[in-house]
Amino acid sequence: MEFQLWMLLIFPLFFGMGWLAARIDIKELLSESSVLPHSYFQGLNFLLNEQQDKAIEAFIEVVKVDPQTVELHFALGSLFRRRGEVDRALRMHHNLVDRADLDDDKRQHAIFELAQDYLKAGILDRAESLFSELESTPYAKQSLEFLLELFQKEHDWLKAIAVTQRLAAVSGQPYSKETAFFYCELASEEIAGDNPVAAREHLQQALQDDPNAVRANMMLGDLFVSEDKHEEAIKLWKNIEAQDAQYLPLVAERLLNSYRSLNREVDGIALLREYLSKYHSLDLMNVVFVGVLKNEGPAAAYQLVRDELERNPTLLGLDKLLEARLLEVPVDMRADVELVKDLVHKRTRNLAMYQCAHCGFKARQFYWHCPACHAWGSYSPRRGEETGMPL
Repeated sequence: MEFQLWMLLIFPLFFGMGWLAARIDIKELLSESSVLPHSYFQGLNFLLNEQQDKAIEAFIEVVKVDPQTVELHFALGSLFRRRGEVDRALRMHHNLVDRADLDDDKRQHAIFELAQDYLKAGILDRAESLFSELESTPYAKQSLEFLLELFQKEHDWLKAIAVTQRLAAVSGQPYSKETAFFYCELASEEIAGDNPVAAREHLQQALQDDPNAVRANMMLGDLFVSEDKHEEAIKLWKNIEAQDAQYLPLVAERLLNSYRSLNREVDGIALLREYLSKYHSLDLMNVVFVGVLKNEGPAAAYQLVRDELERNPTLLGLDKLLEARLLEVPVDMRADVELVKDLVHKRTRNLAMYQCAHCGFKARQFYWHCPACHAWGSYSPRRGEETGMPL
């Protein structure tokens, strides 16, 4: 391609067009800036200097001078709610909802913010009403998520189940895990009310929604035990290996007790030893240890822990080994072993805790529902040292 002299004219032309566009943008920016009240820039300056209280007061002045600043109303209302000043947030968002000149999109936004204010204030019936009003709007998914949070706070599990079904339809994501937990909560309420038939129906529904619902299997087994049907309970609990084997330690003691009730304790210990050989668990080892100690004596119990410690060396395992050793150690050496055991036990106290995978909250008790972040099924059934929890 040969170079043409006329091409030289293109570069000055583009340069001139760019200069003109920049001048127009600058003029427009200056024009818009001159319209904004001085308080607006004061507020921005306070925010940049992390002086939130002064920034809020400055922005309030802007709102007084120019009531049309809708987005600033939204920003201030959200800021008030985050700071815990729910009354001010409610007034701000109520004023927006009551405005006759607000278009539909902004009105829906204002209702959504107002519903969050009511939820934060604990006025749950008003929050529920407003969130429900938004189900056919672009805020449907977010509103349903807040409704799910609200119904869980109220322990209204039937409404929570209904919301998860609507959420699944709106989002295209499954909520079967949460639904199964809600059915388990309903079953717990029926068990407390001495209604095992209804409880069993809820638990079967939980397993229908989520075949891997370990908690439902555990609770069904407990119902069978309450009816002295230990064979059926054992069968259910053994199914947990196929659902999620890491939860077997939670039913280890139940299994052994049911085998005892059938006068088959040796079979129960053999089953648990088989599980222990396949799935290392400190809790499982503890149950097997007690059973072996009772049926085979201290030497066999000590050997069990020693073999397991060689396979899976842990400080918690060492603590259990020292406990087993104390059963056989001569009286004149017992004080030394007890001293070492106490030191190891103090060092491992935090390692024996369960931890939420969602928020990191630690507890000595296992939870299906985290008491800190309220996540479902977020606790590993394995102790801290087994999951890599730091000391």
